[in-house]
Amino acid sequence: MENVSISDVFQLPIEERIRLAQAIWDSVASSPEQVPLTAAQVKELDRCYDEYLDDPDEGSPWSEVKARLLADS
Repeated sequence: MENVSISDVFQLPIEERIRLAQAIWDSVASSPEQVPLTAAQVKELDRCYDEYLDDPDEGSPWSEVKARLLADS
């Protein structure tokens, strides 16, 4: 694999930079177990999960939240 500097990346046309950013993000997302979390993030995720377990019917489904957000734009 060829080494590419950040300055080389910034010289690419915007469309290519977007494709590169998407490819990088996809490679990260394909291995979520390798993404490090801070202790505070783990604590917050645990808190949210416990809250969900206490009342799984609380809140709104994503489709409703998304519709509300798009209606507000």
